[in-house]
This record gives sequence, structure tokens and C-alpha cells, in this order.
Amino acid sequence: MPHVRPPLPDAALRGARRTGAFVSSLTLLALLAALLPLAARGQSRCAMGRATAPCDTTPAKPPFAPTGWKTVALDHFSVQVSDYKREAAYYAALMNWRVRSDDGTKAVLDIGDIGSVEIRGGLQVPPAPPAGDSTAARGGRGGRGGARAPVHAVWDSFCWVIAPWNAKTVEAELEKRGLHPVADNDGHGFESFHVKDPDGFDVQISNDAHLRARKARAASATLVAPAPFAGTDWKSTWLDHISFAVSNYKESTAFYAALLGWKPTGDEGDQNQTELADDVGNIIIRGMAPAPAPGAPAAPRRAVINHVSFGISPFDADTVRGALAARGLTAREDTGGKGDIHDPNVIYKSYHTTTPEGFDLQISNGSKENRVVK
Repeated sequence: MPHVRPPLPDAALRGARRTGAFVSSLTLLALLAALLPLAARGQSRCAMGRATAPCDTTPAKPPFAPTGWKTVALDHFSVQVSDYKREAAYYAALMNWRVRSDDGTKAVLDIGDIGSVEIRGGLQVPPAPPAGDSTAARGGRGGRGGARAPVHAVWDSFCWVIAPWNAKTVEAELEKRGLHPVADNDGHGFESFHVKDPDGFDVQISNDAHLRARKARAASATLVAPAPFAGTDWKSTWLDHISFAVSNYKESTAFYAALLGWKPTGDEGDQNQTELADDVGNIIIRGMAPAPAPGAPAAPRRAVINHVSFGISPFDADTVRGALAARGLTAREDTGGKGDIHDPNVIYKSYHTTTPEGFDLQISNGSKENRVVK
């Protein structure tokens, strides 16, 4: 791969493989298909009175002593798809994400000033389901009806910049907590460690070298693939939220709070909307399924990012919908269950759409000021 200065996150894949973070593509894709109904759920079932069982809102105890670290920025997301070229071209055109590099196997794009995303190809996907298979149609291409694009995208890792950073100290603290860190450095100032969360999800923790590099040098590369449609003037200004489905949301919430200083906003009985940091964004840590019946075997532990929402500017409900429609993309409105998207009293407004590889992308008016919608 040609060397690109300043170095940006392209070592995450190697480190993730060393930690065994990758699971079978078939398993992940089957899981994503099963989670599509959950991905469309904007609010907690318990908070909205729709739960079929009593809701326990008692948070879990921390799994270890808090590190005292603070998450200060997103370094990058890591994504694997079957066709990285068309997925990267889609984000570059629709979301106006700037291209940092494209080496013919993966592309690195800057998400506004939020962080970056590494989109790599090579995801092996199962054959298309036969006609009539119910998994082939679970809501439109981000819209309301019709066949949804097959899910050929897995957001399989995230990397967070923490403070304070001292590599030896960070490694020692991770070892002390039994997390078995795996170093992943690029030799140009970027230092990081991979660990696994309670479900085995790959979590990377780093210094701010890439953050400083992005600020010092604007992304100016071009993609191998042509744009699929005319670009927009949107700018991603806020990491509105990550929808993170896990085996036990209470345990995962407590784990991330203790490890990375994330701030839970309150146990809702089936999820916890959690602030990553004051100026970073949110993650909704959701329960994947009801607890097994007494005596029943526990399901295998797993975690999935089933959608990500980005706050954009400018955001006008009709203009955004029109822009999606003009590009052949449909939209499903989501106000967090608070009413019609045109209601002036509704604070949070968004649309879900679907990428070429079938990932659920949410576009919103999300900001630091309206970050938690309850």
C-alpha cells in the first residue's frame, strides 16, 4: 500500500485479526438480518410502555475499578463490506465525507471533524435467499415498504481516543483488569491497544496522533469508484448515536463506563442511552433479546452495531427527504416516537435510509443540545 502522510487508521484490521475479533461472515450477516426490526426501533420498549415483561432498571455493578480515563474523540470506525468501492462512493457523495486514502482494497474517509471510517472489502456473503423468503423484505431501502437491500456490511470495531495517554500506563491498567491488550502502533506516532468487551467485540483505545494529523492536513484523495449520484452540501457535525445491540446491556454499559468513562443517562429496562463524552456523542446500548427462561441454555454472546446516526448541517426535514428521493433513496422518518417530523414541537428529527451494502444509515438534526431523546 502506498504510504499516505499523515498516517491514518489502516492498522486496525491487522490488530483486530490478532485479537480474534472477526467472527464468521455468515454468522454476522445472519445476526444482522435478525436484528433489522430492532434497528428500526427508536425508543425503549420499557420507556414507551410496550414491554411484555417487567422492566428491571437496576444497573449492573462495575466489572472492575474505573480507569479514570476520559473518551475525548472518535478515532475511527472499522467496516467490512462485500464491495467497498460502491459503499465508499456512496458515503462520499451523500454524506460529503472526504477521502483520506483508497488503495484498491479499502478506503479511509473523514466523517466531517468527527473522526474517520475505514471501509474495506472482502466480506463473504451467503447466496441470495430464495423468492418468498421472509428475510428478503424487512422494510424498504431505509423507507416504508418494498424489499430491503441485503445486509452486506459489518461495522466490526471502533477506536476511541482517550486521555490521559501513556502507553505503558494504559497497557498496565488494561492488564490489571484482565483485558489482555494487544498493541497496534503504526510507527509514525500512533499508539493503540485492542481489547474485547464482554461480548468479544473489538474495542481499540488510542492516543490522539490521528486526531492531530486530521486537523493538520485535510483529506484530498480520490476514490477508485465513480460517484453514484450528485453530491450534497451536507456536513456531518455530530455523532448522534451508535445503536449497539449486545447480549447483556447492563453488563456492557457498566463495562464501558468503567473502562472509557462513558456516562450512562439511566437504565430504561432494556437499554441505556449513554454519553460517550461531553463533545463526542452518544451510544444506545440495547438489550438484544429477553433473558432466557430459567434453566434454558444461554445464547452465545455477541454484539452488533446495527445502525449509526449522524447529525448533519444544514438539516431541513423536507429538503433532506427531497435530496434522498432525488438520488433514488427512500427515507423512514424517526422522531424518537415523539410525533410527526413537521411538528414544530418535535425536537429530534431524522430519516433512516440504506446504503448500497444494506447498512441502516440514519441522518438527523442531532446535536449536543438535543443529544438524548426520551
